[in-house]
Amino acid sequence: MTPSGEAGLRRICAVIDLLLDAVDEETLLPALFPVLLRAVPGDSLTWSTRTPSGRHPVTLPGALFTPQAMADFFRYAPEDALFRHTNSGSGVPLRRSDLMSRTEYHRLGTYGATLGPIGAEYQLAMAFPAGWAPGGGRRTVALIVNRTGSDFPDADLDSAVLLRTRLTHALDRLAPPVAAPPVDLTAREADVLDLLARGMTDVQIGHRLAVSARTVDKHLEHAYAKLRVHSRVAAAAVWRDVSRGIERA
Repeated sequence: MTPSGEAGLRRICAVIDLLLDAVDEETLLPALFPVLLRAVPGDSLTWSTRTPSGRHPVTLPGALFTPQAMADFFRYAPEDALFRHTNSGSGVPLRRSDLMSRTEYHRLGTYGATLGPIGAEYQLAMAFPAGWAPGGGRRTVALIVNRTGSDFPDADLDSAVLLRTRLTHALDRLAPPVAAPPVDLTAREADVLDLLARGMTDVQIGHRLAVSARTVDKHLEHAYAKLRVHSRVAAAAVWRDVSRGIERA
């Protein structure tokens, strides 16, 4: 079955509906985990939020790992290619079998100490940005789905690819608010953000400023980095806060 099949599409839509309706992470995640395990079928999952203060893993089922098993995992993790992929690599959805054979996997310390005991014979993992931490610094989430009986087919990998972008946008929107960053935008970047905050498209902004939509996109790319966001919605929201601060000053 592919994600475009009727059943697969319904499962993906169930995840997207939850993400669109969510108002905060605290209520979203308990409802999201079981729906994710239906969209990318597995026996268990780990949702690990990484901030500058450390990692904060949550699992379904709860208490999947003992504190000692988790400590052992991170002790051996640097030698694990799938962990490196989600921790410092691109984070695109991958199966463990895309990176190593089962024999190589069974030789890892992460398997012997932590993953083998819970029956995680097969894994599909991805990582994605999740907004900014309250104290500053980017948050990322590593999502790992585990299976005992058989590997993940290509259809599940395709589903994960489709969901990764939606998860990024939702977590960016729901991330805890951060203080407005210092304003070091150029005058043109500020002009673009003013028009973006009014709901204009890149083409409309380009017409107003007599530049191409491609140039508008480049200004936004620079502004995103300075405002510490990675979406149009977040940039508009932060710029409105910054603008109000400038007006009060």
